Amino acid sequence: QVQLVESGGGLVQAGGSLRLSCAASGRTFSSYVMAWFCQAPGKEREFLAAIRWSGGSTYYADSVKGRFTISRDNAKNTVYLQMNSLKPEDTAVYYCAAVRGSYYYIDSRRYGYWGQGTQVTVSS
Repeated sequence: QVQLVESGGGLVQAGGSLRLSCAASGRTFSSYVMAWFCQAPGKEREFLAAIRWSGGSTYYADSVKGRFTISRDNAKNTVYLQMNSLKPEDTAVYYCAAVRGSYYYIDSRRYGYWGQGTQVTVSS
């Protein structure tokens, strides 16, 4: 059974940084794509970034290019989202997701596995 557990959220001032972690278990993830989404109150879940576990190819939403970096640690079975230059509008619950295969999707409905989410609050 696939389990994704996020951590690393919290309260940060505008311009600050946070690193989110997603610990994955229950599968060999070499044939998966891992992604990060966020969801603010009253809004739909929004794609941020994705990474192919095998090979490490990355993809980013335009809104976070240059500010966020997705990476993975094979030995720890963990995916990270390094978030820099945070803005108040980045305030949301951040989710880790996984989909089997080699394609990434912007549509959250394509991902079959989700973590419980971690809250990120950016104060102005």
